[in-house]
Amino acid sequence: MKYPPTALDLPTSGSAPRTTGRTALTLLLSVALCLVAAKLMAQEANVTSLMSKIMKDAGGKEGLLITVEYPPGSSDPVHQHHAHAFVYVLEGSVVMQVKGGKQVTLTPGQTFYEGPNDIHIVGRNASKTQPAKFVVFLVKNKDAPVLVPVK
Repeated sequence: MKYPPTALDLPTSGSAPRTTGRTALTLLLSVALCLVAAKLMAQEANVTSLMSKIMKDAGGKEGLLITVEYPPGSSDPVHQHHAHAFVYVLEGSVVMQVKGGKQVTLTPGQTFYEGPNDIHIVGRNASKTQPAKFVVFLVKNKDAPVLVPVK
């Protein structure tokens, strides 16, 4: 089927008309790129703060309780917490590794620990089809960021 010409199909001075196939290919690639970008954006972890408490009898450290939900295929960038982080998996399975440690796959009921000097090099959902959820209890300096990206 032949479609009427569009502005993209009209010739410019000294050039031949562009083909409808080329326009369709450009449109198709643009749509595909948008879908890939939307999928990547949708894969970010969802972090929810459950509780925060200053622990006066622990040198003024802050205890912070959060949940992290990984959509299918989600992963974290390399980072540090500058905190003691205690992880407990609630749903699905997650893959964790700190620099110098072994990569582990955790399932519901299993735990993981990160120390204040650890660099978290792998943190991701083990599944491309199922979400994963875990609780993290952090003991950190008051007003310190929860996550610090590492280059």
